[in-house]
Amino acid sequence: MARLADYFIVVGYDQEKAGSGEGCGKIIQRFPKKDWEGTAFPQGVEMFCQPGGWRLSRERKAPTFFTVVLTDIDSDRHYCSCLTFYEAEVNLQGSKTIEADGDDDEEEEEDGLIQPAQVFAPKSLILVSRLDYPEIFRGCLGLIYTVYIDSLSFPLEGLVANLFTFQVPVAGGSQKLFSLGAGDRQLIQTPLNDSLPVTCKSVALLFQQLGIQNVLSLFCAVLTEHKVLFHSTSYQRLGEASRALEALMFPLKYSYPYIPILPSRLLEVLSSPTPFIIGVHSMFQSEIQDLLDVIIADLDGGTIKIPECIHLSLLPEPLLHQTQTALSLVLHPDLEIADNAFPPPRTAPSNLKLLDKEVRAVFLRLFAQLFQGYRSCLQLIRIHSEPVIHFHKTAFLGQRGLIENDFLTKVLDGMAFAGFVSERGPPYRACDLFDELVAFDTESCKEEEANPAKLQKHMRGLSEQLYKNENPNPHMAFQKVPRPSEGSHLRVHQVPFPLLDEEKLERLVKEGAAKHACALAATRPDRKCVVPAGPPVVSIGGKSASVFNSARRLEVVRSCISFIFDNKILETEKTLPAALRALKGKAARQCLTEELSLHVQQNRAILDHQQFDYIIRMMNCTLQDCSSSEEYTVAAALLPLSTVFYRKLAAGVSQFAYTCVQDHPIWTNQQFWEATFYSEVQNQIRALYLTTPEEKMGITARLKDAGPPAADRQVEHTAMDLAAEQLRTWPGLSKEKQQELVKNEESTVFSQAIHYASLMVYLLVPLDTSKNKLLRNAPATDWESGSNSIVTNSIAGSVAESFDTESGFEESESSDVANSVVRFIARFIDKVCTESGVTQDHIKSLHSMIPGLVAMQMEALEAVHRESRRLPPIQKPKILRPALLPGEEFVSEGLRVILDPDGREEATGGLLGGPHILPAEGALFLTTYRIIFKGTPHDPLVGEQAVVRAFPVSTLTKEKKISIQNQLQQNMQEGLQLRSASFQLIKVAFDEEVSSEMVEIFRKHLQRIRYPQSIFSTFAFAAGQTAPQIILPKQKERSTGFRTLSKTIVKGAKKAGKITMGRGGQTTLKKNERGSRMTWHEEDDISISDDGEPPPSSTLRASEKSTMEQLVERACFRDYQRLGLGTITASSSRSKTGEQFRITAVNRLYSLCRSYPGLLVVPQAVQDSSLHKVSRCYRHNRLPVVCWKHPHTKAVLLRSGAFHGKSVVGLFKSQNPSSTAPASSSDSSSSLEQEKYLQAILDSIPIYFKMNGNSTLSNRSLIGLSPGSERRTSRIPKMTPVHLDIPFSNSFTRGVLGYRDKLFTHSHQKPASKGRIHNQGVWASLRSSTRLSHHVSAAEVGARLAGKDLAPPAGSNSLQAQLLNQQAALYIFGEKSHLRGLKLDASLNCELVPVDFADTRQVKAAFKKLLRASVPSATSSDTEDSFLKALEDSEWILQLHKILQLALILVELLDSGSSVLLSLEDGWDITTQVVSLVQLLSDPFYRTLEGFQVLLEKEWLSFGHKFSQRSNLSPSSQGSGFTPIFLQFLDCLHQVLEQHPLEFEFNQHYVKFLAYHHISNRFKNFLLDSDYERLEHGTLFDDKGDKQARRGVCIWECINRMHRRSPVFFNYLYSPAETEPVLKPSISIPNLTKWDFFTDETLSTGPSYDWRMMAARSESVEEVDTISTTKRRIVWPCYSSVNRAQPNAITKLLADIERLEGELNQTPERWQTTLERVRVSIQEDLKQEGNLRKQSLSISGLIPTSSLQAFQRRSMLHLPDSGLGEDRSPTAVNGVNRRAATLYHQFTPKNEENRSYEGILYKRGALLKGWKPRWFVLDITKHQLRYYDTGEDTNCRGHIDLAEVESVMIAAPTIGAPKHISEKAFFDLKTSKRVYNFCASDAPNAQLWMDKIQSCISDA
Repeated sequence: MARLADYFIVVGYDQEKAGSGEGCGKIIQRFPKKDWEGTAFPQGVEMFCQPGGWRLSRERKAPTFFTVVLTDIDSDRHYCSCLTFYEAEVNLQGSKTIEADGDDDEEEEEDGLIQPAQVFAPKSLILVSRLDYPEIFRGCLGLIYTVYIDSLSFPLEGLVANLFTFQVPVAGGSQKLFSLGAGDRQLIQTPLNDSLPVTCKSVALLFQQLGIQNVLSLFCAVLTEHKVLFHSTSYQRLGEASRALEALMFPLKYSYPYIPILPSRLLEVLSSPTPFIIGVHSMFQSEIQDLLDVIIADLDGGTIKIPECIHLSLLPEPLLHQTQTALSLVLHPDLEIADNAFPPPRTAPSNLKLLDKEVRAVFLRLFAQLFQGYRSCLQLIRIHSEPVIHFHKTAFLGQRGLIENDFLTKVLDGMAFAGFVSERGPPYRACDLFDELVAFDTESCKEEEANPAKLQKHMRGLSEQLYKNENPNPHMAFQKVPRPSEGSHLRVHQVPFPLLDEEKLERLVKEGAAKHACALAATRPDRKCVVPAGPPVVSIGGKSASVFNSARRLEVVRSCISFIFDNKILETEKTLPAALRALKGKAARQCLTEELSLHVQQNRAILDHQQFDYIIRMMNCTLQDCSSSEEYTVAAALLPLSTVFYRKLAAGVSQFAYTCVQDHPIWTNQQFWEATFYSEVQNQIRALYLTTPEEKMGITARLKDAGPPAADRQVEHTAMDLAAEQLRTWPGLSKEKQQELVKNEESTVFSQAIHYASLMVYLLVPLDTSKNKLLRNAPATDWESGSNSIVTNSIAGSVAESFDTESGFEESESSDVANSVVRFIARFIDKVCTESGVTQDHIKSLHSMIPGLVAMQMEALEAVHRESRRLPPIQKPKILRPALLPGEEFVSEGLRVILDPDGREEATGGLLGGPHILPAEGALFLTTYRIIFKGTPHDPLVGEQAVVRAFPVSTLTKEKKISIQNQLQQNMQEGLQLRSASFQLIKVAFDEEVSSEMVEIFRKHLQRIRYPQSIFSTFAFAAGQTAPQIILPKQKERSTGFRTLSKTIVKGAKKAGKITMGRGGQTTLKKNERGSRMTWHEEDDISISDDGEPPPSSTLRASEKSTMEQLVERACFRDYQRLGLGTITASSSRSKTGEQFRITAVNRLYSLCRSYPGLLVVPQAVQDSSLHKVSRCYRHNRLPVVCWKHPHTKAVLLRSGAFHGKSVVGLFKSQNPSSTAPASSSDSSSSLEQEKYLQAILDSIPIYFKMNGNSTLSNRSLIGLSPGSERRTSRIPKMTPVHLDIPFSNSFTRGVLGYRDKLFTHSHQKPASKGRIHNQGVWASLRSSTRLSHHVSAAEVGARLAGKDLAPPAGSNSLQAQLLNQQAALYIFGEKSHLRGLKLDASLNCELVPVDFADTRQVKAAFKKLLRASVPSATSSDTEDSFLKALEDSEWILQLHKILQLALILVELLDSGSSVLLSLEDGWDITTQVVSLVQLLSDPFYRTLEGFQVLLEKEWLSFGHKFSQRSNLSPSSQGSGFTPIFLQFLDCLHQVLEQHPLEFEFNQHYVKFLAYHHISNRFKNFLLDSDYERLEHGTLFDDKGDKQARRGVCIWECINRMHRRSPVFFNYLYSPAETEPVLKPSISIPNLTKWDFFTDETLSTGPSYDWRMMAARSESVEEVDTISTTKRRIVWPCYSSVNRAQPNAITKLLADIERLEGELNQTPERWQTTLERVRVSIQEDLKQEGNLRKQSLSISGLIPTSSLQAFQRRSMLHLPDSGLGEDRSPTAVNGVNRRAATLYHQFTPKNEENRSYEGILYKRGALLKGWKPRWFVLDITKHQLRYYDTGEDTNCRGHIDLAEVESVMIAAPTIGAPKHISEKAFFDLKTSKRVYNFCASDAPNAQLWMDKIQSCISDA
């Protein structure tokens, strides 16, 4: 029972202090005067009763009531109910003035009557109680106020005294009536269970005010200890909201400041650092806005504000979603049926009090789900005299699967939860609703989730229980409390509240107390019971993590362990890698600990070295892979094992397993030690109280389990069950017995503490004390932990030696280690012993023991350490040395490493299955050319194959240090990751024997070789050069002066001059030739050194001539000659031949343009002198020059750099086209020259059109009509030119390329205004026509550009029709930005086409992503991130598409007779790509090996593509990164080659070879940026005379050599179409394929492009094959070179022939010759066959390709060649067979066994042909009769297929038969097609032949 009220206080306005500015209150009276015993008088009530501050008021306000909650020092709450009313302020001093609110109104006293007061002061009645009955107190205070205001005749003293004397039961649900004695009758209803909060309807109100989402946020904020602040204009509401929020937390209790109403004086409390729940009045809104870390809820506005700096952890899913749904069902029941067509009749919503309970039921169930199974994670440490219980957080989180969830983690770490454990932990106590709910079966929980009806029923049940707790009695007794009369507070004349008579009150209280003392009700004792344990913890996600064929894995682990213990070393080696991989699974780790403890029980703890090593490795692996959730359990299980297993090192020295598993951070985790210690203590305590001996037996088996599975629940008592029993019997025990039990428990805990102290010493004192890393700042990462030579390794492998090894004082070292270990253990002992109630003496003795233990352990370990160093190191695989190329040298010896998988799956067994080739153990080498790894796979199942991964140093794009999780040794190691632009990645972990210094030296060498000082230090020059290298002075800067330039050129020329080169045709050069050579020889003694003067000018001129000679030899010139682009002429002499173009040598000294070749093709009309001016208008002086001419249409392709912005404008004048005088827009002479130049180009272009079937050359052409053009009708007469005055960027991109693939980006421009559509020229028509099909091929676009559109429909506007056919003579493709806003001069007949292209930055970025996609370095965890997705993200394919698209458009234009000038960027990147592709697609010459070389030399090398810079080869380009422009071109080429395999003489390998070597520095060709630089370095011309010169290796020589030797670059399908020389590949993105160059690798040999090694190897491979008995070989995609393992048939046959020739000692014949012969013979064969049968094969069904004819024509896959279009019967099959046979025979030596019978027969030819003797061979195996010209002949002339023979019979001789032979010798062979007539030498012979043939037929 408790007093209804403790104190009654009257507080009024304090007059004295009012002057100070802010009003304040004072206590006028308080009752009782003395404090009650045990209940102190609350301080500060005068502040709390006016939370907004004491203020006087101008009008009478209605009385207010609210409850303030105060918390005292013992954290007991006092509920202060305040009733405040206003009284007239009377001036007690009697003076006239009153200062109120600064009011100076004077009160007049008239006739002694007091005027009605104008100022009112508040007064509060306060009732303080420890009980929380706000409504009862409202009644009591109301009653007192009523008696006073209505002047009722009850003494106030009596009423107040009754408040104190009345006793209320605390709980139990009883009702109590009472009366204060003023005619009132009141009823107090106590709750059934006082542990459940009473909320009335406050929770429902809170949800109404703030809404579901906001309340949930506040709920999470409170649970995760954030500060929450409510504000409202109602104090009552603040109180209710705080009460509601606190009630939602049940069963947790809020233990931080809880102040529902905070007075203004105390606002600074809001900035306190602790969490809180506080309410303030909204008038202080401005003060609270600037609080940074407080979540503010506005109850009136219904919003909450969460500051940015707060991260609010929300409930874990699925609970969050379930809770939201449940709340929505309760609070908005009509939401579900809102959409129903026939909503049910409105149900009345539950009243607020019921709704309140339903909401609380949702939260109660939420907590039950959140804490489900919490009892199984309680660790019982002590039972008597007080239970001590610890909660195992990590285990709980781990089993719930919520380790990562920060919400639950924060809740468990919070104070509320600590209180929860101490309150609800004990197993024997009073239980409530929550205990039942949390013990509820998880299965039924799941059912409820699935079945909403069940769930609702359960929730309704819960809410009813909660409701019943507050309102247990359904019928309420009648209550009556008088209220003040209406409007009483407004009465004018009101007496102030009287002072009460204190003595009278004291007397009444005493009397009342005496009266009640005799009638004290017996308090009801709490019913205690055993708390239900509930089911064990279940993961919150419902299902536990998916188990991946775990049974199989457990089997692997088990078998591996048994192999180890049975000492089956070989089997262990095989299964160990698999077992270590299996240990990544949780079940396998558990299995390992169980298996090992079984072996301990079988007494197998002593191991030999090998076994010890394996066990250690498995332990380390287990600890390494632990997720944090089960780390504790696994480590705890391994802890006892690590102190059991050991090996003997020497007499009396044993090494235990723990010395080798020390370096896992778990051992330095204090929480781990505590949790493990407590669970061990729990087991011991349980053992202590297990009564019967049988039960004691069971304990050892079930060592670690607090809550055993349900099956053995009846038999086995958990520690909790025992504790409950003990606690129940405890009160009835005698004092002695109690003390004995306490003492037993204490000593149990103490003995465990000693045990754990020694375990910690074992695991924390390092084996090698000079390296104590464990208790330093960082946990150990690089200890060696699996090899015998533990210490030596760790010394070598430690990166930074421990901090103070320099000091060199061993003692200080070890004592330092000892101290840190002692400190760590002492901290642990202090904490656990104090918590578990060990006596102080015991703790002290333990502390004194620890240093001794540590010292002993260190001493023991010294011996172990010493002995373990003597062990022979484990055998490591032998380091294999890689084979080197000629001239390649090692720079650094092999560093022992492990090659890690690089994210490509194949080598690790991946999706394809197969052996684990990686990780491999071996060494990393650095040579002058490559970085090479060579080693063997670690997986013993793979066998002894070599693994090689290598790439040229120059392709290195990124090198970074990493630390790698070493798969084999289970620890972290220093590693390197080297990424190469040749799509390789070498990711290695260094072995512990490799010191970090060695790694650094390796990296330094690597940097040095990666960026050589000069090109002469590169491998291309260094290879094969034995003389010491001389480092050339650094490359010249770009702005070399003319002097040095000419010097260099003289040098170049000096070299050049010694060799006679030249063509007979060039008479101009020949004149001076002899003289110049003479000059040089005479002057040979003049040494031209770098600082010497240049030679006299005459010499220079002569040298120029020889330079010219050299230039003439260059590929450019040869190609110009082939294309007929004119001859070299001086600018003055005009050519008479009518040539349009001439070759000028104006740039022979590279003075015109540094990055152009020496010879350029320019219009005939242009003078050399003006070229200099023209070139100024273009970037880098790269003026437009011709690079290719179309053989038929004679259109030319020009290239240049982009325009310089200013000068362009002058080009396109719109006013007077005819005049060449400078218009106002172009003042400078160079723009004028440029204009003339453009005009000259236009004049030189033969305008050739073919459209709508009519095509002529325009009148400007000087050349006659091209053949075949006469047939076509003449062109429509030329119209007046129409201005294209719409911006191109708009019309072109949106019109022509109206389809989706954005070659030219459409940045949405406004369409040209409608009015102008009629004269939009070609573009308009293009736009209209593209509307029809959305996917127009680029070829069509080009055709349209070229005006190839269909004839306009009849009747359409004729202007339109002519526009359609109008085609510009020249299209200039330029950059959008440079062409914007230009108007084109109509007479110029040229068009500007703006292009958007990928600039080098985008290419670089795409390449980076492509590299990342191809070699990801680590396998992506996300299954979504496939290779193809990454490839798409890189946008590489998109860029290829754009380039090909642009090229196709150009091809179309050129093909239709328009010339094209490509003028993009600097003219050396995308321009080069496109120009080269255009030539490849248009001109079959470039598709041969020779032609492609010419193309590359001309367009890429001579025209100055910056190979060094783009490939990042030189030190100057170091920062620029890798921009693979050339690689992109090769990829485009690969796409074309894929689609047109018959058109190229070279194969894919050739393309890959170039892709690999253009960045490898293996060849000199790609080393510099332009011909000028090559000349400057003297590498431009091959100097064959001077042996000492740095020649360098030339890629073309090398390719030609290889090509001569074997068909490695040859495409057997090569069979170019004569009819269609132009290729038009389909270029839509789906048609482009990924290039296998990016992903393929050959781990057996390293990249196959370093050819010399390959050749050497293939021979050795052959030998191996001949020795091995079986023919079968395993071909593994990423390991073997598939092409070599499975060569195509032709390569194989050629190789066989070569081998046979070798065996027969013949001189081997060139493979090309052999192939040619075969070809010819096939051709002849086909001819014969065609003669034999004039039928034609219908080929449609065989290979449906357009280039089938090409296949048929001359490829190796000949189909019978016959008159096309004639009908041919389906017997063609035979034709094919026959040819196959021919081929087959071709390579079969005649002397083989398959000639069953042979001899000479006469055969009669076809009709009217004579008889000829032939050598016939009857072949049973091939089932055919073959015939040859003679017996020696190897070429079979034909064959008869025996399958078709119907009969063979004697025949009569026919005309023209040989005369001297008997008639019996003739016989006929009848086949299904014809009859063959034969004649043998005589009759018996004929009979023999017939028999043989007959037997063959019958056999068949």
